[in-house]
Amino acid sequence: MTEKELLERITHDPAVMGGRPCIRGMRVTVGAILGLLASGHTVEQVLAAYPYLDREDVFAALSYAAWRAEEMELPVRAS
Repeated sequence: MTEKELLERITHDPAVMGGRPCIRGMRVTVGAILGLLASGHTVEQVLAAYPYLDREDVFAALSYAAWRAEEMELPVRAS
């Protein structure tokens, strides 16, 4: 699966989890998945906790986080 295909699994909907990035429109946030991985859970444990997720969903969350980490915010000069 390409990075573009992975990132297409990440959705933003103001009506779902306050617009935070979620997996495929479900109420599972990217942050929830990253938090589990960061605290030492394996991909298999994440999938056991959320049986309706696919392995690609976990990788989509990681890909999204990596993409966001590379983003730069630049100040906008007043005109």
